[in-house]
Amino acid sequence: MLCMSPQDAAVEDQILAIDIGATNIKFCLVASDGERLENPHRRPTPYPCSPARLIEVLVERIVATPVQRVGVGFPGEFAEGHVVRPGNLSRPGGVTTDVDPELDRQWRGFGLQDALCEATDRDVRVVNDARMAALGSIEGRGTELVLALGTGLGLSLAIDGDIKRVRDVGAEVFEDNKTYDQTLGETARSHDEEVWSQMLVRIIDSFVDEFGATKVYLAGGNARRVSPYLFERADYRVVISGNEAPLRGAAKLFYP
Repeated sequence: MLCMSPQDAAVEDQILAIDIGATNIKFCLVASDGERLENPHRRPTPYPCSPARLIEVLVERIVATPVQRVGVGFPGEFAEGHVVRPGNLSRPGGVTTDVDPELDRQWRGFGLQDALCEATDRDVRVVNDARMAALGSIEGRGTELVLALGTGLGLSLAIDGDIKRVRDVGAEVFEDNKTYDQTLGETARSHDEEVWSQMLVRIIDSFVDEFGATKVYLAGGNARRVSPYLFERADYRVVISGNEAPLRGAAKLFYP
């Protein structure tokens, strides 16, 4: 249920939150505190997804709104306005296809943030999607992990509220020659949810040990499928942040 409408929040304070996923792109107007002002709109992520094609899709939606601030979550490694690694966007047919070297080359080093600012004349801020989910989840105390569960897996780490740059784990091999994306992605969950849940617990245990975390937040579309009872005996706390986390995080790019 919405607590306010776009008319109740001054346009100059509104943010357009954009969460780019490997399957869908989600758009939603949010208030300065991250509260959503409408039901999110979705459209399929276009494939093959070159920088030019993604920009075309995003610009069309951005210029159709009156807001001047846009927060974008990118589904790959991103730093200082540029794509470091494009993740699944380098796969011409989505997650089930192999990486295309030419598409991957086009993405690496691409200045997506400046390109969107120039094309829309708006204040556009782009971060890794797991980082945006972390901004909308963390309490700001201690060592906190955020896992984004969707088509693949995203990971973010925060220490006393400071979000650290960590590796993009999605394409990293976990075991049995399967990556984290393949192990915890939607395809694995839809095939066998019980095994998916067991693997989730194992992987969270491993990351908690690696980073010394005491709190774990689960964000993304598949977070709602996780039972808190899986972690009854864990010595760390698990919070289900869900699909709203990136929306709140987009607001915090402008209103920390």
